[in-house]
Amino acid sequence: MARSGFYAWRQRQEAPGKRAADNAVITAEITAVFEEHRGFYGSPRIHQELRASGRHVGRHRVARLMRRAQLRARTRKAFRPCSKAGAGALGVVENLLQQDVQPPAPNRCWAGDITYICQATSKTGPEATRKLVHPVERARQDDKVSGCTPSLEPMVLETAVQTPQDVEAMQRLSAAGWGRRRIAKELGCSPETVRKYLRQRGWQPYGKPCRNTVLDGQREWLRQRFLAHRGNADVVRQELASEKGIKVSLRTVERAVEPWRRELRNAALATVRFETPPGRQLQADFGQCLVSIGGERVRVHLAVLTLGHSRRLLVRAFRSEKQDHWLQALEEGFRHWGGVPKEVLVDNARALVSQHDPERQILVFAQRLEEFASYWGFKPRACRPYRARTKGKDERGVAYVKRNAIAGREFSSWAEFEAHLVRWTREVADLRVHGTTGEAPLQRFLREEAQALQPLPEKPSFLAERELVRIVHSDCCVEVEANWYSAPQALIRQRVSVLVRDQQVLIRHGGRIVAEHRRQRPGSRSRQVIDGHWEGLLPQRQQREAERSLRDASATGVQEQERRMVRSSELARPLAVYAELIGEVAA
Repeated sequence: MARSGFYAWRQRQEAPGKRAADNAVITAEITAVFEEHRGFYGSPRIHQELRASGRHVGRHRVARLMRRAQLRARTRKAFRPCSKAGAGALGVVENLLQQDVQPPAPNRCWAGDITYICQATSKTGPEATRKLVHPVERARQDDKVSGCTPSLEPMVLETAVQTPQDVEAMQRLSAAGWGRRRIAKELGCSPETVRKYLRQRGWQPYGKPCRNTVLDGQREWLRQRFLAHRGNADVVRQELASEKGIKVSLRTVERAVEPWRRELRNAALATVRFETPPGRQLQADFGQCLVSIGGERVRVHLAVLTLGHSRRLLVRAFRSEKQDHWLQALEEGFRHWGGVPKEVLVDNARALVSQHDPERQILVFAQRLEEFASYWGFKPRACRPYRARTKGKDERGVAYVKRNAIAGREFSSWAEFEAHLVRWTREVADLRVHGTTGEAPLQRFLREEAQALQPLPEKPSFLAERELVRIVHSDCCVEVEANWYSAPQALIRQRVSVLVRDQQVLIRHGGRIVAEHRRQRPGSRSRQVIDGHWEGLLPQRQQREAERSLRDASATGVQEQERRMVRSSELARPLAVYAELIGEVAA
């Protein structure tokens, strides 16, 4: 995760924000409403209660806060009417008529009906139990409370059918010969609901109605343009208005292209794992992290090289990520493994790749990388831009080095840090059991990949001698490695060839050497001027002052360097001095 994300999370833990405070207040109100109704209210009813009390909050937020507070509404067990004497019967008396509806005389029997409605009791309350009450008596009780005229209209309680199990029950009851009204009474729904599900022969999920839109005839055109613009719906909307004359909102276009957006998202996430044969591929990448060196946090650039078949690693640390560091790490990898792979896969760093356009199949490597590849005999390759997972073996290796070799460790010096990386690679990375191959990288390398690498040619380092092209500045100097070397003043504004060797810098023009300098330490920002290169460029007095200033600056730098460098021999004393002092103290 990002470092800023971690500190933001820790700050939220220490000092919750306004959103967390509001959630705490709303949760307290939800709990109060939940307890007031004895746990029978769910999120929809609690949301209505909060809105009625003036609290503006969304229904989904109420449900989310109830889940966090582990508040779950209690459900009532469905009531099954019982009209036969036995277990569970409520006030069922003996059947005296025996279904004889023809009495011998008036006033011998009464015909009526009963229903089951909710009735409060002193023990359980209005929502907890159901009691058998005559509808006329119930209506009279309600009228006494409301003060209205008596009404004998039946009370219809109906619940929505939402599950496939209810529809299956409808089909079973219909097959048994039950009618729609009887099924509706049994399941507590409308007869029309029973009719609808029996007509469609099964349960069907609710879906959006199919409506005709202005984009119905443009599906293929929309798909082509949407994929061509890599998922930018706003550009598709603009082209739709300019080319087709159809003006719609951005939201309309987004709804139309939603299936293809998912297709693009899945294509971006999908990755096919591939394995390379022994000696075929080397993956190289740079990563950076902060390391505690000498009591200070230093930004370190890590070069991680991974052999594609055996997963054997090589880690080198640098203070920056320049082209020379890439090439130096590769050379050290070749010499460490004793061979050169057939191809090297890198990412699209500016130091290595000048241009990469996969759509037009254009890939241009840096000229020096091509010369380096030709020098050692391998083929350079680059992964797709913004698709680092196409170089997944090494990307995972960089994270492994950061979390295993560096995390939580401190070093007293840069040399100790480099020695730790070498030791960790030899004792940990080479001997661990790899999660993909199931064996140690060193064993797999020695058994299969060491013999498959190309033989390492007996050549000096490619970095020992290199040729650069520079333009002579107006001060008769060329810049190489943050140092300045003079050239004849006749070559100002002209292109020259600079050959950099181990201890020497040669400037050539027209096939001949025009200047020869001693190579300075890279980055020292020093200036070397050969006598005669400023001849005729400045008046004699200004030329002498410039040469004197260069000598003074050089002498000052040498004195400062000598002042800082103190040899241990100058601080050392003969042992006899210490022996004499010890003898005097003892005496």
